[in-house]
Amino acid sequence: MPDATARRTAMVALMQALAPCEGYNLTALPDVRFLRCNRPLARTPVLYEPGIVIVCQGSKRGFLGGREYRYDAQHYLAVSVPVPFNMETAASEEEPLLAIYLRLDMTVAAELLLQLGDAPLHAAEAPASMISSPLDEPLAEALLRLLKTLGSATDTRVLGAAQLREIYYRVLSGAQGPALRAAIDNREHFGRISAALQTIHQRYREPLDIQSLAAQASMSAATFHLHFKSVTATTPIQYLKSTRLHRARLLMLQKGVSAAQASYQVGYESPSHFGREFKRLFGLPPQQEVERLRATFSYPLAAEEAVYVSSH
Repeated sequence: MPDATARRTAMVALMQALAPCEGYNLTALPDVRFLRCNRPLARTPVLYEPGIVIVCQGSKRGFLGGREYRYDAQHYLAVSVPVPFNMETAASEEEPLLAIYLRLDMTVAAELLLQLGDAPLHAAEAPASMISSPLDEPLAEALLRLLKTLGSATDTRVLGAAQLREIYYRVLSGAQGPALRAAIDNREHFGRISAALQTIHQRYREPLDIQSLAAQASMSAATFHLHFKSVTATTPIQYLKSTRLHRARLLMLQKGVSAAQASYQVGYESPSHFGREFKRLFGLPPQQEVERLRATFSYPLAAEEAVYVSSH
């Protein structure tokens, strides 16, 4: 078994080969992507879907609710519910950021939790939407095996799903376990808020009624508001706005639609109202923000990193 330094060297070498292009590099496993970034990225609003980000080289910092979450070669990040936050990246041509992003398959996670049964999970103060945890040896070894497997199409076809399942198991057995279990289990308030977030992401174009979301969660409006903010560090209305604005930015960037078209497609009735809220979140008017992203990113998939980490 290699020591930590040798293991990290091997992981970086494998990642260099598996992620030759700046931006996202797809793999034969649909829920697994590699990210390479050759430059630092300033703090910007992002919206992550549930997933796991493991950095082999370079570092990222996330900022949510007054807290900082660092994920680097010693720490990984797990996001149990879709959450908007701010993120910055440390990277350079000489030492590019190399990371693996795993979109969280809640079905696989739920199956593993059923198998775990009543086995005690890692102690945690309370479920949280984002957790940065030390990359322990069992998880690092599982990741190294997956990286080796992904270098071969045959190995990936035969072994990839099982090795990805092992990584899920290692994460669920660690500090992230309680949050992921709570996100799946709708009986507790964290799980019920998680279900409400899924509804928002499925129906963000519609004029959603916060009262109906609260009723869906079997909570009063006041209780729903309280628990919603404890999970997402924002209010239901602000979360819905953030979701719409991130979606609109992605539409303008990747589909080339105008700001007015994007505003209508994400549920705004007034383009001018959309423009004011867009500038308030991103710091620039829609067209200028899209031009900034295009000037910063010369590769479409990498632009997604600054906009929305999504499986869609």
